[in-house]
Amino acid sequence: MTKELIDMQQYALCARQAAADGIVLLRNEGHVLPLSAGTKIALFGRAQFHYYKSGTGSGGMVNTEYVTGVREALLADPRFSITDEPERTYQTWLKDHPFETGKGWAAEPWYQEEMPVSRELAGKAAAQADAAVVIIGRTAGEDKDNSAQPGSWYLTEAEMEMLRAVTSAFDRTVVLLNTGNIIDMNWVGEFRPQAVAYIWQGGQEGGNGVLDVLSGDVSPSGKLPDTIARSIDAYPSTANFGDPVKNYYREDIYVGYRWFETFAEKDVLYPFGFGLSYTEFEISALEMSPAGPTYFRMAARVRNVGDRPGRETIQLYVEPPQGKLGKAMRNLVAFVKTMTLAPGQSACVDLKVSWKSLSSFDDSGVTGNIDAYVLESGDYRFYLGSDVRSAVYAGKFHLDETECVEQLTEALAPPFSFERVMAKKMPAAQTLSPVYETVAPRRGLSQKEKRDRNIPAEISQTGDRGIRLTDVAEGKYSIEDFVAQMSDKDLVTIVRGEGMCSPRVTPGTGGAFGGVSDSLCALGVPTACVSDGPSGIRMDSGAKAFALPIGTMLASTFDPELVEKLYSFEGLELRKNKIDALLGPGMNIHRNPLNGRNFEYYSEDPLLSGEMAASVLKGLHSAGVDGVIKHFVMNNQEFKRHEVMGIVSRRAARELYLRGFEIAVKEGNAHAVMTTYGPVNGLYTSSSYDLIQTILRGEWGFDGVVMTDWWAAGSEEDGVADLKDEAAMIRAGNDLNMVTTEPAENTTGDNSEKALAAGTVMRSEYQRSAIEICRYLMRTPAFARAAGREDEIEKRLREERAARAAEGLGDSANLPKAAVRIQGSEDAEIKSSIIDTSMGASTTIAASFRQEGDFVLELEMRSTGTTAQAQMPLTIFKDNIVNGMITLTGQNTEWKTYRLDLGRCFGTTYLRFYFAQGGIELRSVRLAGRRDS
Repeated sequence: MTKELIDMQQYALCARQAAADGIVLLRNEGHVLPLSAGTKIALFGRAQFHYYKSGTGSGGMVNTEYVTGVREALLADPRFSITDEPERTYQTWLKDHPFETGKGWAAEPWYQEEMPVSRELAGKAAAQADAAVVIIGRTAGEDKDNSAQPGSWYLTEAEMEMLRAVTSAFDRTVVLLNTGNIIDMNWVGEFRPQAVAYIWQGGQEGGNGVLDVLSGDVSPSGKLPDTIARSIDAYPSTANFGDPVKNYYREDIYVGYRWFETFAEKDVLYPFGFGLSYTEFEISALEMSPAGPTYFRMAARVRNVGDRPGRETIQLYVEPPQGKLGKAMRNLVAFVKTMTLAPGQSACVDLKVSWKSLSSFDDSGVTGNIDAYVLESGDYRFYLGSDVRSAVYAGKFHLDETECVEQLTEALAPPFSFERVMAKKMPAAQTLSPVYETVAPRRGLSQKEKRDRNIPAEISQTGDRGIRLTDVAEGKYSIEDFVAQMSDKDLVTIVRGEGMCSPRVTPGTGGAFGGVSDSLCALGVPTACVSDGPSGIRMDSGAKAFALPIGTMLASTFDPELVEKLYSFEGLELRKNKIDALLGPGMNIHRNPLNGRNFEYYSEDPLLSGEMAASVLKGLHSAGVDGVIKHFVMNNQEFKRHEVMGIVSRRAARELYLRGFEIAVKEGNAHAVMTTYGPVNGLYTSSSYDLIQTILRGEWGFDGVVMTDWWAAGSEEDGVADLKDEAAMIRAGNDLNMVTTEPAENTTGDNSEKALAAGTVMRSEYQRSAIEICRYLMRTPAFARAAGREDEIEKRLREERAARAAEGLGDSANLPKAAVRIQGSEDAEIKSSIIDTSMGASTTIAASFRQEGDFVLELEMRSTGTTAQAQMPLTIFKDNIVNGMITLTGQNTEWKTYRLDLGRCFGTTYLRFYFAQGGIELRSVRLAGRRDS
């Protein structure tokens, strides 16, 4: 067969390297790691039997061919052996304590019940083993924040007892944290295990990455993307996190290390950027020099002064002058990761620093430059090192006068006043103290006034002139000529995405947009396919995909080149599955450790977050597909995420929460953005003119499509959220309202037609969105296929499909073994009790039809009443080919009969029922014959 386009072995090796390089070693007393060949290991912890490859929700729902956890990786390596104890005890205990999946969306527990480990059991294990490895697992995700409770932020009593027993019995104890978020780490000081590492959630190759580090094949080089403090209350955002109505960002710019290095150094257990290696490095600054009008560079030398090969991350921080605005004492402005350096080997690196990264945003006018990025006069001192705390003075420059770096306009102002922190040096004090100042609303023009001043000119409608989108791509006509052909019906339809699990695109994916009606398809508008998610492709049909390390782990690598390479493989996998855009990367700031969705995101630092996201986009773009950066902006809390309002100063919004997105747009060439569910400063992001038009398109020059999150609400300025207010979204420049079942039929009942007729939204605004959507579509593989334009990737994929078909490896091969056989005639009942509806379950029915005819499958179902937006898809396969999908949401709690046309049936037909999520109850299943149809 033709060599496959995607070298899966290289894909796996790249993911394995990312998993290894993202491991953060926090403690290694007595050089207990790496483990030498021949080591006998006693494995403790329930998580060894269920490795968390990712968090939960849309960002983790990847159906994989395999998942290699730590236990599986160790068992497969002949250099190590796992002792009988406590293995036998766990195997017996697990029979009565199965893994708890929960029921429905976001219902999986944060942790699984831990087996009690007595001192006697630990002693027996110690008599057999050379070292103990304890694995502690945690999960969280979409719609499911962490909590400051045992089993989430804190260890449980059973976990504490396990550590107490194991560390007392063993001279060498290694603790591995299989988590998506950081957790409380005070137990390290209490139990003092010899080694502790965050192994995060490493996707399907995660366990092999851990093996590489435990064995010493790879020296750990991961660095913390977040500060680990002594208590959850030490994070200044905790006081407001979890509020169901208003979440005040009173800490302002002082998030993570910016807070701790400025005000609370003693509250830190492990500083930002920290991570140990099996070797040691010396870092020294060489020189600073200009590199152009917007950048300067610092050269540095790194030398491996230890006795093992390894990689190091050089981090450059600035301490700006306090000036009138007040600043954080440290701000990351550049980082570089070296290649692997042999003992004694040196490398010189360049750290490129933008002037903007040194500046601060003046949202009050105190510097005389309101709504501008400024460099205040004074000394800018630089610190170079391997983490924020150990970085040492490396030079400075001085500004005699305050300089304006970038003048902008008022945007995204809070609607009312509140108190925020600023740094102030108190009289006779040598350190800075946090004091509070009032943030004034400062709203000038309303959103409506801004929009009214910038309504685009209407394009006169012409009706169908025979112009097709391919004609625009070939330069025969303008995009305006093409859109002029669209009727009002076309215009209000094209702004609606279809899904989930649209039948127009790859089964089980998140949605479709563009050609979502017969009329639009007739104009030559292709249908683009989008799919979750940041940790790998989600296909609820049960189709397999590759599961990647989570965002936090990728950020811990501090290696944009590696991330770009990994996502170039992901891009090819998207092409193979005819998916045009990945709904990711997720890139919101880790404002607080309890945000359940942090695993999808990267870091508490905007520069690191932005560079990681830009690398993801570059990797995807190399394969001709795209990523949708999300969630724009400030999705920093999952609890009540549809309603809770984030209230933030313009300065904090600009310097922290928008900054990473700006980097992704400008450096990663982002072409697609997803807004959030909730409001920011009084405006739902889906309807925020300031966010979308003023900042994203106007200031950053974004040239692409903006879409809502799935089933998001719109709103008028400071108005009530309304799932049907699509007109508000279109006025704000949010091009796509995702999603609806039948866009042409307006099955969600949005207000587009009525608003257009009433003149509260203009035809030209729908035309503007249609233009953006069509321009985007012309970049997609879907457009190239529809136009008959075959690039090298498409050619290779076509050859592979032909080769598989010639060798009998098509979709109909290897049918699953039938679970039940029935005799089908006109009607047949299938016992619903034989169909497993649990998460990930698949049940196959063999139906023997004695007479040829058309049949319909009727299923009486309901959801179990999880959150309203929860998605519970059921995929029906006919002879191992997707026949159709039915997706229930948390609102479908009443019994209802759903029908799926099976088409022509005769002889034996295999029907497979696949449940991607739990939470569906099935009361009856019936085959209804339609022989005369």
